[in-house]
Amino acid sequence: MAVSPALLAQQLSDRKAAGEKLAVLTAYDYPTARLLDEAGVDLILVGDSLGMVVLGMPDTTGVTMQMMLHHAAAVRRGVQRATIIVDLPSGSYGMPDMAVHNARRLVEAGADAVKLEGGVDVADQVRAITQAGIATSDTSACCRRA
Repeated sequence: MAVSPALLAQQLSDRKAAGEKLAVLTAYDYPTARLLDEAGVDLILVGDSLGMVVLGMPDTTGVTMQMMLHHAAAVRRGVQRATIIVDLPSGSYGMPDMAVHNARRLVEAGADAVKLEGGVDVADQVRAITQAGIATSDTSACCRRA
């Protein structure tokens, strides 16, 4: 059941205030995602680190949207309960409209939320994605799609 970004943010804030810990781990494939979900992990990240960890790239800058879509879909197939957060790869969110377009693609592939890096520099992109009803994390918070 999808939870609105505001409701999930409140739930996470309440858990933090109560001293509860959240389990957040990374998965890039179906079997790992399934194991993490069955183990009770709260949030599963499909990170652009897959470029180095899975694909042998020297860094994350070569990771494409197509790669992230492929791995997001594989992870989604393995998850029944956990929230899935998927990285928007470098170069996929330079402008707000581009960020919304690519965030929607990741949601269609199975993301509950998208993560992007840049803090204040990506505030317009975060705002546009959130206004489109997609949860975002600018490396400091995470929420779920509406």
